[in-house]
Amino acid sequence: MTTALISNIPFDELSIGQSASRTHTVTEEDIKLFAAASGDTNPAHLDAEYASGTPFKGVIMHGIWSAGLISAVIGTQLPGVGSIYLGQDLQFRRPVRIGDTITATVTVIEKNEQKKWVTLETVVTNQNGEKVVLGKANVMPPAEKITCQSIEMPKISIL
Repeated sequence: MTTALISNIPFDELSIGQSASRTHTVTEEDIKLFAAASGDTNPAHLDAEYASGTPFKGVIMHGIWSAGLISAVIGTQLPGVGSIYLGQDLQFRRPVRIGDTITATVTVIEKNEQKKWVTLETVVTNQNGEKVVLGKANVMPPAEKITCQSIEMPKISIL
């Protein structure tokens, strides 16, 4: 089995407009795993009968899970390995449901030469191109190129 390499884009190599994305199709298991890991067992995420009586009329993914997808882009793609996530503003615009395919995209919109950090526009869209999460993140990219092996995650399932 070969392990993939991941790297980064150092501060000096980043440019305004540069972007990267990551896509994931949401499963019921994703929701249960996030609930188990976070302790957020709100029935709007876990109980179809309860959720049918909410304004969303069904089970929805935890909103902050989408921020995790944004974090994955920042930590593994843009700027990538060694980046320090300084802060994030988020607006949750639409629910994400089981079966939705969502794409998190980060785009460099500002470079702060003095602080050596970047501001990223962060957008999560669904399979219909609708924006489900909007925001901005401040990130400190590494000063140097770093390449390392991607750490393989174990397969986890809910019984």
